[in-house]
Amino acid sequence: MGTIDSDLYRSILRFAHDTPSWFQHLMEVWTELGLLLFAVLFVAAWGRARRGDPRAFAVAVLAPLATAVAYVCSELAKSGIDEERPCRAVSGALPPLVDCPVYGDWSFPSNHATIAAAAAVGLALAWRRLGFLTVPMAILMAFSRVFVGVHYPHDVATGLVLGTLVTLLVVRLLTRPGARVTEAMRGSGNGLARWFAGPGPAGGGGYVVASGGRRARGGAHRR
Repeated sequence: MGTIDSDLYRSILRFAHDTPSWFQHLMEVWTELGLLLFAVLFVAAWGRARRGDPRAFAVAVLAPLATAVAYVCSELAKSGIDEERPCRAVSGALPPLVDCPVYGDWSFPSNHATIAAAAAVGLALAWRRLGFLTVPMAILMAFSRVFVGVHYPHDVATGLVLGTLVTLLVVRLLTRPGARVTEAMRGSGNGLARWFAGPGPAGGGGYVVASGGRRARGGAHRR
């Protein structure tokens, strides 16, 4: 591994050991708690989008799907690159704040950083104001993985980029077909499907198919 990256890892770990114990514990917890908070926000974004137009609902549903796809991509990269964890590979470094993952649980890229970035971007696309919360959350989660001593800086940087790109690609490719599926679910005779997709905008503002295949809002034909 590059000298600069290893030196930065040592410096961050020294900084981590110099921080108060309560802060160390907070960072240890955050590496996992952040994932739970993202899950809660996914549910909140879905609930909010149930009364939105089909396109907005599709993006809200695609956010967790894109996160799952990003995780799979990260895992595939890990299995092919086989980079040892810095807590075993970097000489002269202080011990990690948490147990070093077992041999074979490779380092590059960081799954946590990938998931965090994918979730943060997906939520920001589904609910723009959330971006002011989710993006800092993702960056802090990525940093925490180096702070506790289980990842190199380049592991988490790559994870952030990977998660972002995968989410942008999934949302771009699947939003339009997802909106069509949403319209079908909202007009379905299946009660569970209608409940999941929600009623759409208040006042009948959802999209319906007008005569001639054209789309109109609010159930009225546009002329």
